[in-house]
Amino acid sequence: MNFPTNVKYTKDHEWIRVEGEIAYVGITDYAQSELGEIVYVDITTEGETVDKEEVFGTIEAVKTVSDLFMPASGEVLEVNPELEDAPQLVNEDAYGKGWIIKVALTNPAELDELLSAADYEQLIAK
Repeated sequence: MNFPTNVKYTKDHEWIRVEGEIAYVGITDYAQSELGEIVYVDITTEGETVDKEEVFGTIEAVKTVSDLFMPASGEVLEVNPELEDAPQLVNEDAYGKGWIIKVALTNPAELDELLSAADYEQLIAK
């Protein structure tokens, strides 16, 4: 299981990585392994501002559909265009090419409330 230290984690198994003014959001390696084969990512909030912990879309695997929750408030700037034709990128590279949305954060202080890699690893070990 992969736990990069350059991202913050939510209890709902999303991650967020800030690069300058932009943040990338996706689901964790643990989440994609629990879901199984990802077949579709549905994001309907592009161009909208979504509050922390609100649903910004869904992710569909062969056997289930799960809501995606915003790790920190912000405007959804872009949906990863590669996921349209290759949703399996979330399975193959959850923290890299499998990112789901790009966000302009509206309240960066909310990042302080998220989990570190070590904290997240403890959470899923329970």
